[in-house]
Amino acid sequence: MTESWRGLVLRFHFYAGVLVGPFVLIAALTGVLYAATPQLESWLYADQLRVPGSTSSVPLSEQVKAAVATRPGDQLVAIRPAPEPGATTRVLFASDGDARPTVFVNPADATVVGELMTYGTSGVLPLRTTIDQVHRNLLLGEPGRLYSELAASWLWVVALGGVVLWFSRRRAQRTRPTTRAHATIGLSVLVAALFLSATGLTWSAYAGENVADLRKALNWTTPALEGGGDHAGHDMSDPIPVMPGEVDSVLAHARSAGIDAGLIEITVPPMAGMAWNVTEIDRSWPTQVDAVAIAGGEVVDQVRFADYPLAAKLTRWGIDLHMGVLFGWPNQLLLLVFGLGLVALVVLGYRIWWLRRPTTGFGRPVPRGQWRKVPRAQFVAVLVVAAAVGWFIPLFGLSLVAFLVVDAVVGARARRRRSGEAAPESTPVAG
Repeated sequence: MTESWRGLVLRFHFYAGVLVGPFVLIAALTGVLYAATPQLESWLYADQLRVPGSTSSVPLSEQVKAAVATRPGDQLVAIRPAPEPGATTRVLFASDGDARPTVFVNPADATVVGELMTYGTSGVLPLRTTIDQVHRNLLLGEPGRLYSELAASWLWVVALGGVVLWFSRRRAQRTRPTTRAHATIGLSVLVAALFLSATGLTWSAYAGENVADLRKALNWTTPALEGGGDHAGHDMSDPIPVMPGEVDSVLAHARSAGIDAGLIEITVPPMAGMAWNVTEIDRSWPTQVDAVAIAGGEVVDQVRFADYPLAAKLTRWGIDLHMGVLFGWPNQLLLLVFGLGLVALVVLGYRIWWLRRPTTGFGRPVPRGQWRKVPRAQFVAVLVVAAAVGWFIPLFGLSLVAFLVVDAVVGARARRRRSGEAAPESTPVAG
């Protein structure tokens, strides 16, 4: 990097790190906690999740009937058969919002062993949901999502800026021990920071919409089942209820159609005659998310992961890697290490600022006007790129503009103050 750019990058990296550091710190800490939730939930909800292992089980329809009997009048929406001996079957019912009452059944004898609320398409339990919401929005709802989007929007910028500065300092051999430690950790977590930033933006409120629009325009969306079954002649305002006994036949047809993962979800149609969807939900490696739609004893539609567009596969793997489920506990361990690395990076960054701060003022930044040292053509090119990135990642763009405006106002006030202090010295003394 030429010396003409170093001052501008250093000033930008300093302010961006100081201002965005708290958001990155919170996101990293809550992310570390989220990575540990599978083990915490296994311990906390052991009574609902585990039963004595048995080599035999009653038909799935009997398990569903036992669960339905505990919630008469509620609409049955999905079933997750026990994936292995010693695990329970989950029977899910409809409710308002993402939360779904879920009854846990012992597959050996159809005994109901408990009930919990599960959330979202992943069916996560209350503990993980709470930690996820803290990580996502600080339990503040939609307004709180701005914090996590701000962290994801700036993390990659700060990380790349740090790399540029590290190379320039390394060449100049001017690094101090604290700065070297900061740089070493930064380089160690660089790839993870870029990955977490990119995947985090896909879930964000504003940049996430642009990502979704881009995927749709490029035909990178995830394929979905379209089979609906034959329900001609049925009045949707007076639906014919689905009988739980059908689930045994549906499961058998799904297995024969190649749905062979241990973790599956059977989605119950809202009325008889419509298709049942059976989907693999095992997102560990190798990924199994094939899905079939079954109506009238036949497979009327199917979606195979092998047929996903490459972009859809990368999206699936990226999300699962970000959540710590793709490679099991090694994936969790990596997230734990990288999350703690980000925490250390932020803390060391503030320590460097604290050690270098002056006795008054906010800090000891590089003097203003560094942009004047940059070749005009290069500066214009960077502005164009920043504008494009700011449009695609709106919270980055808005916060960048706000930073520049505040910096300009502070600079103007400082110039006025200096000119005011200098004025009396230049005033002639009478007499």
